[in-house]
Amino acid sequence: MARALINAPAAARRGEVIEIRTLIAHPMETGYRPGAEGQLLMRDIIRRFTCRYNGEPVFSAELFPAIAANPYLAFHTVATESGTLSFTWEGDNGFAQTETASISVTG
Repeated sequence: MARALINAPAAARRGEVIEIRTLIAHPMETGYRPGAEGQLLMRDIIRRFTCRYNGEPVFSAELFPAIAANPYLAFHTVATESGTLSFTWEGDNGFAQTETASISVTG
């Protein structure tokens, strides 16, 4: 399991625009780089990221081999109701990881 860091506000006012930042530790191997023995290393990238707010998608991104290792993503959404933010990373070789964060929305 990869180490994921999520920076999202725990509380917000209804209608407030909030910033969400994520980072996941992943080598993002392109499949074009030779290893120590001269053989090409197998491709291993995160291909898709999705953020859902109470089950509804609010942000998604397709990632490609040119992305850096440990991909960092920042985006904005509007706080509409209290609930859960769910973050899913999917990649090569069956990689899939989901993390969650709660948000409390007032007035």
